Amino acid sequence: MNVRIADGASEEEASVIAAALAEHVGVDIAVYIGADDEPTAVREVDSESATAPDQAGDASTGQNAHATVSATNGGTDDRASDSSGPTEREDRLREEIEDILEGGPSKYRDQLSDEGKLFVRDRLELWFSGANDEFLFEDGKFAAFDEWHPDGADTDGSEDDRLPADGLITGAATFENRDVHFMANDYTVKRGSMAAKGVEKFLRMQQRALKTGQPVLYLMDSSGGRIDQQTGFFANREGIGKYYYNHSMLSGRVPQICVLYGPCIAGAAYTPVFADFTVMVEGMSAMAIASPRMVQMVTGEEIDMQELGGPAVHTRESGSADLVARDEEHARELVAQLITYLPDNADQKPPRAAGRSPASAPAGIDAVVPQQPNTSYDMNEVIERLVDADSALEVRPDYGAEILTVFARIDGRPIGIVANQPSRRAGAIFPDAAEKAAEFIWKADAFNVPLLYLCDTPGFMAGSQVEKEGILEKGKKMIYATASATVPQQTVVVRKAYGAGIYAMGGPAYDPESVIGLPSGEIGIMGPEAAINAVYARKLSAVDDPDERAELERELRETYREDIDIHRMASDVVIDEIVPPSTLRTELENRFEFYADVEKSLPSKKHGTIL
Repeated sequence: MNVRIADGASEEEASVIAAALAEHVGVDIAVYIGADDEPTAVREVDSESATAPDQAGDASTGQNAHATVSATNGGTDDRASDSSGPTEREDRLREEIEDILEGGPSKYRDQLSDEGKLFVRDRLELWFSGANDEFLFEDGKFAAFDEWHPDGADTDGSEDDRLPADGLITGAATFENRDVHFMANDYTVKRGSMAAKGVEKFLRMQQRALKTGQPVLYLMDSSGGRIDQQTGFFANREGIGKYYYNHSMLSGRVPQICVLYGPCIAGAAYTPVFADFTVMVEGMSAMAIASPRMVQMVTGEEIDMQELGGPAVHTRESGSADLVARDEEHARELVAQLITYLPDNADQKPPRAAGRSPASAPAGIDAVVPQQPNTSYDMNEVIERLVDADSALEVRPDYGAEILTVFARIDGRPIGIVANQPSRRAGAIFPDAAEKAAEFIWKADAFNVPLLYLCDTPGFMAGSQVEKEGILEKGKKMIYATASATVPQQTVVVRKAYGAGIYAMGGPAYDPESVIGLPSGEIGIMGPEAAINAVYARKLSAVDDPDERAELERELRETYREDIDIHRMASDVVIDEIVPPSTLRTELENRFEFYADVEKSLPSKKHGTIL
């Protein structure tokens, strides 16, 4: 065997190494110094005292005869001896990894089942072990190792001080055939709280997502920052505050999807609201700017976590959550469906699937839509006759329910639908609905999802209460989002399109690719009843006979209706076409296909001033 040692070694050192190796390995040893061509020391083994083959390797094949290893300063390489299995050093590393994978103190892991939640490693198994999934790698598994592990440099190895991975797991995986970055809090480590090492991993994951252009999954279960360790991660330039800077940079660049698995408090609560889409789990999730105990200290209010920030609060009142899952498995299913409508990043188009026929026949659309503008019906019955079967996913269904915001497909093409809901408040646009629609339009446009507007609204709601709630401010945002969207847009006047409602719903002035009317459609400043009362109130009040007054009112109403009828709009080329309702699905297929690559631009500017 030839052995080369570091340049500068002495002849005596070479001789000692040759003798030691010959005795240990049982083969002839030649030791070279530095780049010398000739050996400095040679030690031959007496054939009678040579080590048996089962100790020295397979001598019959000469496996060691031509091996050359490098030693420095008189040392030797561990690989000099032939071994087919892991070394003791590797075994020790594997034991450390196994210990890390066990998570925090066992007593906290045992409590998870009582709370109905999975251990974080089991949660990752649920997410990334299917036929179209794979856990690729983890970063920072050894974070904070020296602070808690028995072999660490700065610990006494107490069970209660366990900090494996510093309570935060980050890495990459394949999810539903899509490469994604992910983070997941370990609730068994100080309730998923965040400290310096975990913060560093979180930031690196976000920054790498900016470079790769791949979606990010946040699997959140965190009580916030570790207050007793805040020095080093709270106010630092690369501390926890940088989370939200990175969220802002990622916003509109790659999809950010967050699932909440527990009460996320304070700083931890900002990640779900910065995410593009947030899923809460019934009976498990909550988020709030402060814990109930802190709220009581500050305000005196006594309230539990679910009342303060549970799914009911954030899906119906604040609008901060998009979907609610029944359990952990359902949460994964919702995200698996949601991601199918979104591209990996803003430079790509959403993935197209095989087209499917609608669940209900398009021929039934006209029967669903009443002719009378004040008669209620469910717009979902129209949508199910337009989109591919089982493709519709409504987001924020309980917030601003007068407008539906739905992802779906038409002939396999992902689209975003903004539709008035006449079964709720006659489809009038209230502040919450305007805000919801604006944000949905903004997100769809950011990720190149074409938009379909289904208009049937009396317009923005009026009254002192909605003024206090910001109807003008939030209505402005909806109109701004509609005006600024550059994806292909199709607008259908299903029935009434009154007042500024037609502006917000992608009307002719807002540069949609098409405005299509159904025969039930009307476009006007207001409906006939309101218009006649506004314009002809004095004339009508001057008629004493009730029957004569009713007849005059009917005549005026019918005359007004002729002016706003969809046929007049088509005759004046205000809209592009009136189509038979049974052909609307085919009409939309053709128009979305034709305009798939339309190029639309905005004026050169830094950005608008309307948020």
